[in-house]
Amino acid sequence: MDLYVCYDVRRASHGHPCAVAYTALIAAGHQPRVVKTYGCFGTDRLFARRRTVKELTGNYKVPTLVLDDGTVVDDSQHIVAWAAANPV
Repeated sequence: MDLYVCYDVRRASHGHPCAVAYTALIAAGHQPRVVKTYGCFGTDRLFARRRTVKELTGNYKVPTLVLDDGTVVDDSQHIVAWAAANPV
């Protein structure tokens, strides 16, 4: 599984959506591959991995989780809920 995030989730503050999603996945026993997309509001379209997120979700926002079967779970709240419902 791939978790698209803005930057390194281990350095993000605890309330940051990317860190929240990552922490929930780890707590549920998953080991996502972290894909750094960089960019921020207004510059997202300039970064290739943000364009990938837009192709997957219709927007540039991260975090976005892509499961091994291709299922996309977008938004930290949805990722947290998915992790809670699908522990390893």
